[in-house]
Amino acid sequence: MQRSKLKLSYPVVVEGKYDKIRVANVVSSPIIVLNGFSAFNSAETISLLKASGKEGLILLTDPDNAGTFIRGKLKTLLGNIKIINVYAPAVVGSDSRRNHVCKEGVLGVESTDEDTLYDLLLPYSLPENNEKAAFLTPARAYADKLTGSAGSAALRASLCAVLGIPKNVSAKALMEYINENLTEPEYISALENAAGENDL
Repeated sequence: MQRSKLKLSYPVVVEGKYDKIRVANVVSSPIIVLNGFSAFNSAETISLLKASGKEGLILLTDPDNAGTFIRGKLKTLLGNIKIINVYAPAVVGSDSRRNHVCKEGVLGVESTDEDTLYDLLLPYSLPENNEKAAFLTPARAYADKLTGSAGSAALRASLCAVLGIPKNVSAKALMEYINENLTEPEYISALENAAGENDL
C-alpha cells in the first residue's frame, strides 16, 4: 500500500536538485534547493530562505563535512530564523550521479532510501486535521490574473516584490509560497498592493 506524502510544518532545504527529487517522493511541502555553496553568494536565495522560513526551516544536508559547513554557514546568514536540523544517516557508499566519491565515503541525501527519509521527516508532519487549506487554487490564480493573461508575469513580479521574495520564481512556486505562508486576507491585501504598483 502506497503511503501518502507528508505535509510538513516547515519547508525543507536541501543541497542539490537530485536531493530535491528524492525528498519530493516522500513530502508534498515546499523544497528549497541551495545548489551547493553558491547559495552563500546569492542574495535571491538567502531572501527566499528568509521569506519561506518565517516559522522555521528543516535543513537536510549530506552527512559529510560539506553538509556540516553548510549548516553552520546558513545559521549565520539567516540570523534568527529557526533551523531544524534533520540528519540523514552516514551510510558508507558512493552516489551514482556524483563525479567522484565523497572524501568521507558516505551516501548523500539523494541516495538515502525513501523509507528512511519518511521516518526522519515524520515528526515534523502536520496532523491531517490541522493542515492549512490551500486557498489559492489554479482556478483562483487564473481569476486573479496571476496566470493566463498578458499581464500575469508582471503582476506576479509585483506580488513577489510586495512579499519580499525573488521575482523570478515560477507561478507554481509562488502559489506554494502563498498557501504555505499567508492567510487569505494577507494574500488579498498583498495582491491589491501589487496590482496598484503594477498600474504605475
